[in-house]
Amino acid sequence: MSEQLQAELFFDVRVHDHFARSSAIDRLRRYLESLIADRFPPSVSLAVVGPDGVSLAAYGGYACLVGDLVPTTSETRYDLASLTKVVCTVTLTLLASQREALHLDDPVVRWLPAYPRERTTLRHLLTHTAGLVDHRPFYANRRGREQIEPAVYEEAKVAVPGSPVLYSDLGYMLLGWALEACLGQDLDNAFASLVAAPLALAATRFCPPAGEQRMTAATELNGDQRGRPGLVWGEVHDGNAFALGGVAGHAGLFAPLDDLARFVEALLDPGRGDVLSAGSVSLMSTQQTPDGVDVRGLGWRLQPLEWGGWPQGTIWHTGFTGTSLLVAPGRRTGVVLLTNSVHPSRRLQEQAAVRTEVHRLILEALG
Repeated sequence: MSEQLQAELFFDVRVHDHFARSSAIDRLRRYLESLIADRFPPSVSLAVVGPDGVSLAAYGGYACLVGDLVPTTSETRYDLASLTKVVCTVTLTLLASQREALHLDDPVVRWLPAYPRERTTLRHLLTHTAGLVDHRPFYANRRGREQIEPAVYEEAKVAVPGSPVLYSDLGYMLLGWALEACLGQDLDNAFASLVAAPLALAATRFCPPAGEQRMTAATELNGDQRGRPGLVWGEVHDGNAFALGGVAGHAGLFAPLDDLARFVEALLDPGRGDVLSAGSVSLMSTQQTPDGVDVRGLGWRLQPLEWGGWPQGTIWHTGFTGTSLLVAPGRRTGVVLLTNSVHPSRRLQEQAAVRTEVHRLILEALG
């Protein structure tokens, strides 16, 4: 087939002795080829990270299927969606804690004096136990922090801190604003200077320049996050993050495969880049919430049961657009899986099945 009809899969096993079963690697390659052939997800980028760096890298498919086909490259930047929470917001919070600029048990009102619940702490926000609802479509009739922040406070008036885990975008919007107050700079600038620069995440940023649209993976066509028809491409998919100017604590970050592999390396080797300490990484992977369906460390989820028998202490998170990160210190392994599986329309159950199969095949290959 010509490239216009079928994009090829780049697949490179760089460190063979990181894997115990080559047959499982072959099954993984064939599975990724089948996804690309079926054009779901349209774009796939995968890295398995080991003690010596990236041990397996793969990418292929199309960054955009609407209009001109845009092939995926090693530099394709994906809308990370809720991976923003763990890559940016959790990382900055723990870094600020290490430097004693804040404390995890600070009341939110220390940093956001108008917050209506005095007993709610930053730790509650980090662990999704602040009692806040998961989502509200503020973007439908509000723009900018000056309009959205008061609406979040209204929701918080009935939120009871210490509640069972309720995953909440609102909590991470608040964390983003609290970090800006603590660090004395906008969230995007703080991330760029305190995380991206030390870890050499050169292409990871909020608000990609308009001229780099074709370097990003497109997301939804005629979805519900804008209030108008059209393709979301080169700007954040999440409606509330978009209404906040593209920078928010819960969504908005874009990144390519290699950058996220370096971020995972820093979690497997704490102290790299002088960002997160071993103690901070331990807090991420230590259970902070009661047993239940959604068990949490600080920010990160624990126990990826549907993805196979990963060891205790494994941390993971997903993003609505089709992205995910898994870090298993007990296996000295991390997995970066980036897709744009909401493009051109959402197929969320199939997206979940792809994640499950990829991680199960990787675990099988590790032996």
